[in-house]
Amino acid sequence: MIRLLDIQKTYDNGTKALKGVSMRIDDGEFAFLVGPSGSGKSTIIKLITGEVHPSGGRIMVNGYNLNSIRPGQIPYMRRTLGVIFQDFRLIDKKTVWENLTFAMRAVGASPREIRKRIPYVLDLVGLSRKEDRYPTQLSGGEQQRVAIARALVNNPQMIIADEPTGNLDPQRSLEIMMLLEKINELGTTMLVVTHEKELVNRFSKRVIAIEGGRIISDETGGYYNNEETL
Repeated sequence: MIRLLDIQKTYDNGTKALKGVSMRIDDGEFAFLVGPSGSGKSTIIKLITGEVHPSGGRIMVNGYNLNSIRPGQIPYMRRTLGVIFQDFRLIDKKTVWENLTFAMRAVGASPREIRKRIPYVLDLVGLSRKEDRYPTQLSGGEQQRVAIARALVNNPQMIIADEPTGNLDPQRSLEIMMLLEKINELGTTMLVVTHEKELVNRFSKRVIAIEGGRIISDETGGYYNNEETL
């Protein structure tokens, strides 16, 4: 699914964001990526999505070699990924249904596919009666559920959730994380980037900790107690 081998990343301003990172995430896994600000988490996400390129090392994403991928292939690679952001990034002037339709049309889905897929995804995230609402008419937790539905609607192999609960209260955060766990149990690989130690410790999952551009631990079991890293 995802393979990073001895990845180095130095930005044009001289910042060494990653210093030999190697990690592997297999089909169907659920993994947390944790670490302080500036540790390299965001750079890893940008590398996986093809937003930036490594300065050294090799990276494979869902069968695509990102070291040699042609520009025309990048949109197809990105269709294998669903990305969830902290700030939702919904289109306020479109309803829930229209937000999801927009995402499906962007990859060439037919009207029949749209009519079939959207009700299923909305039911999965618990918003089956909210399709005609606008984002501003929804709570923060509901808006994040729409964002999750949008990430799911094109049936990606993997979802990357970048601080998905950062703008939510603890109860809503727990609900969102339980929803991501449910989606993972249905077969979608999940990588969750988060600062929230309590949530990480609540779920017995794989935890990859990064600090100073290097992975400092990679353990399964969910408990991570390094106060400085989280």
